[in-house]
Amino acid sequence: MAPSWGPAVGFTLVPSLGGFMGSYFIRGDSLRWHAALEKPWWHPPRWALAPVWGTLYSAMGYGSYMVWKELGGFTEEAVTPLGLYAGQLALNWAWPPIFFGARQMGWALVDLLLLGGAATATTMAWYRVSPPAARLLYPYLAWLAFATMLNYCVWRDNRGWRGSRWLPE
Repeated sequence: MAPSWGPAVGFTLVPSLGGFMGSYFIRGDSLRWHAALEKPWWHPPRWALAPVWGTLYSAMGYGSYMVWKELGGFTEEAVTPLGLYAGQLALNWAWPPIFFGARQMGWALVDLLLLGGAATATTMAWYRVSPPAARLLYPYLAWLAFATMLNYCVWRDNRGWRGSRWLPE
């Protein structure tokens, strides 16, 4: 039998799996490509991203556990709040391959806009079940707004930049 803390730990760690998988795209040539892009002065330093995402992923993961537990597991009532959560998590995990892997800054922006909507819908659905779980998503929503604005500025200031060369508009 699994320990009573097992589900809490499992739910808390699940979001980080996508973060680890996404890190595959953030290395080597992709880092050099990213370093060459024009970025706004308020772009966060690279060293800050892992702790920020680790904290956000842990908070959303634990929040999903709180919702799961409150609704008695994977019940019919849990389909909407946990389904929205899974959908926004998939959009979250899709961003690094789109931005760094395919180097498609515009499509990455579209992904972030969809992600922001899905994360907002998730927060609203969670609030009906567990207000404390929903509040765990508030910093994530704020970070997504920041990341969306950052992605927009990088896209705007680097249109036509692919790989190591400029392409015609």
